[in-house]
Amino acid sequence: MKSCIVVDDSRVIRMVARKILEELGFEVREAEDGKEALDLCQKSIPDGILLDWNMPVMDGLEFLKQLRKLPNGGTTKVVFCTTENDLSHIQEAIAAGADEYIMKPFDSEIVQSKFEQVGLL
Repeated sequence: MKSCIVVDDSRVIRMVARKILEELGFEVREAEDGKEALDLCQKSIPDGILLDWNMPVMDGLEFLKQLRKLPNGGTTKVVFCTTENDLSHIQEAIAAGADEYIMKPFDSEIVQSKFEQVGLL
């Protein structure tokens, strides 16, 4: 079974994303900020990460940069999921190592489509 971490400071977003990903066959772990997610990744690198941008403690962009420095951190597929929608944010996320980008609000079709595009499904 493939694994995924949902990283978002909103409990509701994590709950919705978990339900969608579990229905797609993923084992899901949750983190409410980038630091917590990085701690999880240091123990076990997941196949995929659904990542929010704006979070306390460590934001999504800083988390992504740190993740890519970990052993095997470059193998994880990262899909940013955020309200940041201007082109400069998208370019910055891709430059930092994001594989795809989803705008909030999202639904199961969007998540499934993006996870297929990055090769997780």
